[in-house]
Amino acid sequence: HISFNRPPLTLKEYEHVGGYQSVYTALKSKSPQEITKNIQDSDLKGRGGAGFNTGMKWSFVPMNGHSKNKYLIANADEMEPGTFKDRLLLEGNPHQLIEGMIVAAYAIQANESYIFLRWAYKKAARMIKHAMDEAYAAGYLGKNILGSGFNLEMHLHTGVGRYMCGEETAL
Repeated sequence: HISFNRPPLTLKEYEHVGGYQSVYTALKSKSPQEITKNIQDSDLKGRGGAGFNTGMKWSFVPMNGHSKNKYLIANADEMEPGTFKDRLLLEGNPHQLIEGMIVAAYAIQANESYIFLRWAYKKAARMIKHAMDEAYAAGYLGKNILGSGFNLEMHLHTGVGRYMCGEETAL
C-alpha cells in the first residue's frame, strides 16, 4: 500500500523489506535467457494500453552481441487522460521502479536506461533522482554492479508536454 502521507522508502528501508533482492538473484544466479523465460512463463503484461506480454517483448531484443549499446526505456509520461497508474509508484516507491529496470536491463543486456517522465511530475522527478543517487552510491547502478561485471547507467529525462505512445516514441 502506497501512501502519499509519508515519504517514499529510503534505500535502507527498501532493502529491509526485501528490496533489491531480485537484483542479487538475477546477477548472481540467473542468465539473461533464464530471466526472460521466467517473465514469459509468468504471463506478465505491460501497464500500457496494449497490455503486451513483457517476456515476449524482451525476447525480440537481439542477443547476438553485435550491438555495442542497448537501451531500456521506462515510459512514465502518462499522458492518457485520467490515468495516474505510474505516478503512484514513481512518488511512492521509486526504488521499486529502479530495481525492476535493473533486472529488465540485465535480461536484455542493456547498458543504458532512461526513465522518460512527464514534465509536470516535479515531485516524482525529485524522488526518482534521489533514489537513483542512493542506488548509484550502493552499487546497484553504474559499473560492475554487485561485482557481476554487468554495467548499467540510468538517466532521468523529463518531456515537454506531448503525448507519447510506446517506448519507441519515447526513445
